[in-house]
Amino acid sequence: MTTPTDPGAEPRVRLSRDRVLRAAVALADDGGIESLSMRKLGGELGVEAMSLYNHVANKDDLLNGMIDAVFSEIDLPSGEGDWITAMRDRSISAREVLSRHPWATALMDSRTTPGPATLRHHDTVIGTLRQAGFSIEMAAHAISALDSYTYGFALQEAALPFDTPEETAEVAEMIMAQFPAGEYPHLAELTVEHVLQPGYDYGNEFEFGLGLILDGLDRARDSA
Repeated sequence: MTTPTDPGAEPRVRLSRDRVLRAAVALADDGGIESLSMRKLGGELGVEAMSLYNHVANKDDLLNGMIDAVFSEIDLPSGEGDWITAMRDRSISAREVLSRHPWATALMDSRTTPGPATLRHHDTVIGTLRQAGFSIEMAAHAISALDSYTYGFALQEAALPFDTPEETAEVAEMIMAQFPAGEYPHLAELTVEHVLQPGYDYGNEFEFGLGLILDGLDRARDSA
């Protein structure tokens, strides 16, 4: 039997807040936020749950840090180029991040003690809009519209009962087979002529809707 001082023992990785948060995010990714507990997190890290409180004050502080870690993954506007491209890229990045961490979508703006990455994210987005000529009021409208659409799409996408084009076609055909032909003609038309077409991917709808919002914000900014 080896001990930590034995030459053959593996060195224990030093616990840190960052390591605790990364492990918590990974657990939530695997099993959902409901499955996360301090005891389970401690077990994942090879320590007693009480040891975690040297790095996070409580479960709420853990959630704050996890959301901040998710915000840190979203690409921020660089300050170069036009605001429409910057906001499009930022929204696309946010959707990609939320697809990796679906549990985070409903919690993104729920924290009362946001971390530095969260605050930096929002401050940079506001600054980009203000530099593009948005008034304070219009910047607030723009952020609300973009975030509501992005978070809402992420929630809807995560809830869909399919992931691949093949699964999409299978689910659509199964649903339509339950009803007599002609009972829902418009739904059948959309399914056959759009959803079941080669290359269909529901995720492509995101950028179409995002473009409409950005075009509308551009017109609203110019008329404000």
